[in-house]
Amino acid sequence: MILIHPPIVKPSEPPPGMARLMGACRAHGVACRLVDANLEGILFLLGMDRNPYDTWGKRAVKNMEQNLSSLRDRLIYSTPDRYRRVVFDVNKVLEMAALEKGVHVGLGNYRNTSLSPVKSADLIRAAEEPENNPFYPYFRERLSGIIEEEQSAFAGFSLNYLSQALTAFAMIGYLKRKHPDMQIVLGGGLVTSWMKRPGWSNLFGGLVDHLIAGPGEKPLLSLAGKEASARPHILPVYDDLPMDRYLSPRAVLPYSASSGCYWNQCAFCPEKAEGSLYVKTADKSVALDLRELSEKVMPSMIHITDNAISPSLMRTLAKNPPGAPWYGFARITQHLADPDLCYALKISGCVMLKLGLESGDQGVLEAMQKGSNLATASKVLTTLKDVGIATYVYLLFGTPSETEKEARKTLRFSADHADCIDFLNVAIFNMPVNSEEGKRLNTGEFYEGNLSLYSDFVHPKGWGRREVRIFLDKEFKRHPAIAPIIRRDPPIFTSNHAPFFVQYNRR
Repeated sequence: MILIHPPIVKPSEPPPGMARLMGACRAHGVACRLVDANLEGILFLLGMDRNPYDTWGKRAVKNMEQNLSSLRDRLIYSTPDRYRRVVFDVNKVLEMAALEKGVHVGLGNYRNTSLSPVKSADLIRAAEEPENNPFYPYFRERLSGIIEEEQSAFAGFSLNYLSQALTAFAMIGYLKRKHPDMQIVLGGGLVTSWMKRPGWSNLFGGLVDHLIAGPGEKPLLSLAGKEASARPHILPVYDDLPMDRYLSPRAVLPYSASSGCYWNQCAFCPEKAEGSLYVKTADKSVALDLRELSEKVMPSMIHITDNAISPSLMRTLAKNPPGAPWYGFARITQHLADPDLCYALKISGCVMLKLGLESGDQGVLEAMQKGSNLATASKVLTTLKDVGIATYVYLLFGTPSETEKEARKTLRFSADHADCIDFLNVAIFNMPVNSEEGKRLNTGEFYEGNLSLYSDFVHPKGWGRREVRIFLDKEFKRHPAIAPIIRRDPPIFTSNHAPFFVQYNRR
C-alpha cells in the first residue's frame, strides 16, 4: 500500500495522521510506503530552473538554497525581520514556478484561476487533465517509480485541506490513467466533512474506489485483508519521511493523542455538526509514546495536534515530560489558572499554548456555548505569562450573537491583556453548512460549489462580513496595544513557527 500526502500544506512538519496509518499498517504486517508529496513537490518546484525578470525574483532565486537552510536553522528565528524576508523570498520563487499554469501556489495555499476545489466537476476535470497541474512533472516521475518498486494494489490519499484537493485529484487521475487496476482510497478531514453532508453519495465513481470518513486505520487494514488488533494504540512511524528537510529547525514531531474534541459542545463547531466522536489514547500511553519518539527522532519541537489537549493529559505530561519542547491547543478552563500546574507544564517543556478565546464579551461566549468565562480567561493569560508559557490567542468576529458593541469589548479585553498575549489569530466567522444554528438564519452559498463546507448568511443584527472587515482593518488591528502583536505573527507559517520565536527570540 502506498500512502500519499498531497500538496499544498505548510511544509513545516510531517503529516501526523499519515504516520499513524503507517504505524497501523506496519504493526499488522501490511507492506506500506509513505510519501510526503507535499514536501517533495514543493522542494521540486523550488529547485526548477527559472529566469525571473524583476529584481525581487532574481534575488529570491539566487538565495534559494541559503534561504531554505536558514529556515532549518534556529538562528534565523532570533532575527524576525530577516526571517520575514526569507519566508517571502521562498514564497516568491514558489509562486513563479506555477504562474504559467494559471495557478497561484504558495507555501500555504493553492489557487487555480479556472478550477475550484469545492466543485466536484472541477475536481474531476483536474483528474482528467493532470498535465495541467504545476506538480505534474514531479508526481509523474515520483509515483511511477514508487509503483514499480512497491507493486502495490492500493494508493491512499489523505485530503485534509482545500489547498490539497485539486492536486490530489490530478495525482489520482494520473494513476488511474497509467495504472487503471490500482485501487484508489481517499480519506482525511476534508473527505470526512464531505461525507457527513446530508444526502452524500460518491461523486467520484471511476476515480475513487474507496472513501473513508473518520480515523482510517481500521478501514485501511480491512482493505488489506487484516483485522485491527485490540491493542489500545499503535506508535506512529516516521521512518519513510525526510525529517531534516522540513522548513523548521531540525525535526518537528507532530503527534495526535485524540480525534474529535473532548468538549464538543461549541455552537457552530463543524465536528459537532458532523457528529464526530471523541476518541483518545490513554494518557500514560501518550507520555510513553512521546518519550520513545523523542529518543528516536530527537525533535526540536513536539506539536500535539489535538483539537484540545485534555486537562488529564496535561497533568500527565507535567509529571512525565516528553523529552523535548512542546506546544499545542488547549481550552481556556480553570486548570490553566493553577500556577502550580502551569509551572510544572513549563518545566516539562511546554513552550506555547494555543487558546481559543474567540470573544471578549461574556454574552457572545455563552451564545457560542464555549463553556468558558472571561474571569477565568484573564487568570489563565496572567498565570501562563507568569510561568513563562507563551500564548497564541484565537479571536473570532462576526458570529450571529455579536454586534459592533461586543466586538469593541473584545478589542478592550485584548488590549487590556496585551502583555499576556504573544500572538493573535484574528478570523471572521464562517457558518458550517451542517450547523443546526444556521438553519434558523437566512443562508445562501458561501462558495459556489456542491462541496462547500460553509454557508453565507444574513447577520441577524446587521454585523455582516463587510462591516466586520472594516472594523478589524481600520480599528482593531491599528490599536497601539494590539498592532505589535499582529506584526509579531510569523508570516505564512503562523502558529507552526511561533514556538521557535518563543524559544529563540523571547521578548
